[in-house]
Amino acid sequence: MGHGHHHHDLGGQPADVPEALDLSIPDSELSPADVSRRGFLRGAGLLGAGAAASVLATPGVAHAHGDDHDHGSSGDHDRKGGFLWLAGDHHIHTQYSSDAQYRVLDQARHARAYGLDWIVITDHGSVTHAKIGVEKVNPDIVATREELDNLLVFQGLEWNIPAAEHGTVFVHPGRNEVAVLKEFENAYDGSVKGASSPTPENEALAVAGIKFLGEAVKRRRVEGALFLANHPARRGVDSPHEIRAWRDADPSVAVGFEGAPGHQAAGLPNGNAGGRGFYEGSPSSASFPGYPLESYRTWGGFDWMTATVGGLWDSLLAEGKAWWISANSDSHVNYLDTSQRGPDGNFELNGRYNDPVYGPLLTEAGDYWPGQYSRTHVGSTSFAYRAVMDGIRSGRVWVDHGGLISGLDVRARVAGDRRPGSGTPLGGVMRVRRGTKVELTIDIDLANGPNWAQFVPVLARVDVIAGSVTGAVSDRDTFTAPDTKVVKSFEVNKATGKASFTYSFGRVDQPFYVRVRGTDGKRSAPGLLGAAVDPSGPAMDVIGDADPWLDLWFYGNPIWVLPS
Repeated sequence: MGHGHHHHDLGGQPADVPEALDLSIPDSELSPADVSRRGFLRGAGLLGAGAAASVLATPGVAHAHGDDHDHGSSGDHDRKGGFLWLAGDHHIHTQYSSDAQYRVLDQARHARAYGLDWIVITDHGSVTHAKIGVEKVNPDIVATREELDNLLVFQGLEWNIPAAEHGTVFVHPGRNEVAVLKEFENAYDGSVKGASSPTPENEALAVAGIKFLGEAVKRRRVEGALFLANHPARRGVDSPHEIRAWRDADPSVAVGFEGAPGHQAAGLPNGNAGGRGFYEGSPSSASFPGYPLESYRTWGGFDWMTATVGGLWDSLLAEGKAWWISANSDSHVNYLDTSQRGPDGNFELNGRYNDPVYGPLLTEAGDYWPGQYSRTHVGSTSFAYRAVMDGIRSGRVWVDHGGLISGLDVRARVAGDRRPGSGTPLGGVMRVRRGTKVELTIDIDLANGPNWAQFVPVLARVDVIAGSVTGAVSDRDTFTAPDTKVVKSFEVNKATGKASFTYSFGRVDQPFYVRVRGTDGKRSAPGLLGAAVDPSGPAMDVIGDADPWLDLWFYGNPIWVLPS
């Protein structure tokens, strides 16, 4: 029974699905071991009807053969856990957005200076953008790729999801990147199509848009396409059943949501004095009525869907749905910058503003430059566009604020196995025999220098969060996972170097998942579902008084452990 991880089919080739998961193969043709495995998965509700988007039966997910620890062709295990960890930001606006101002090159140069390896340019979907903006921004992106060869620059857009919020959509660079994005935006953008209201028809249009992107990859028009939902709880309009429907539409395209939104400077008391992340509203007629009022605020800078232990994100993970979190800047206009839009611009006519010029100090802006505060770290096999997309799709992702830590390697392992490259990394699925002793190892590189606020962050605590995998939900608007809780907290007790922790799950006999988070410990409160579930989680951010630098967290994506 290996204890490897799952990786994803690259570039749209047919997936090599294990026989036990291939329901076109009758039970009678399977080996006894595969019959047993299939029966277990079926009994857990993870195979067959309703399990299309499970980590166990996902189109486009293959499982390593032979060497269970093959993380790709590089075989370069002297990097962190065998991966090249590349920091990036998938949500950035430019002068081609009606509410932003910077050149592509401005955002890219700052991203590079602030330590990022990859970025996605995501100007707002709109009638003007769909008509001319998609084409017009492309030469700027191409020129930036040539000027900064140590930064990967993807072209994407911020999709007005029909019936819902916004989302990042981006594609692998290539000759059709503009054509596919333009076709997608004109056919499926909620603003362009007048499809913003929460109707079943508009929800279906969003699903069709995700399927369109998947088809573009299958037909080799682009090498890859990804969708992540942005600031999902901000207005309460991304209902649980919509999120599940996006994921199920094409799990190789729809892969996650922002665990933490951008606009992290918006809560500063001396500037915008609003809600951190601009999470400062309340329910509307379009909002999902089941969400609590607390969901309209950030918690330690993170979206309520991610920050609540046993909440919406956990409800997806407990189903076995691979669904990942990210963090980014959503940079439009940056706090304490000294620029303004160039004069005499006509956005409606030109699809862009004129290049920015020197201007007054921006004390009321809500954003940071890409990489200045929020980072999404992707475990990549190489410095390449496809490798970054594959890393995101595989969930080898952790996020942090304010440079809280400088490196993270989390592994599920057979107890005692410390071979180089062994264990199942973030986003992975570990399969073991029932009764095997399993443990989690957490290796952290602590902050190794001042962050961009000029202090060295100190990690105070690391939490291990685990929950049962219970299979498909009967109510697709479920947003709780009652069995998930913080199972262990580790005090760090050191400020420099490395910190390592091991948590034993003992002998395992039921499927579960595990994830980790960490904090500087400066602001905490019992979680929304009670102290027994989360004794010391992030506190709800206060409107107008939320200094983001004094409340730092990191979060890792989950690992599943499936005994059979």
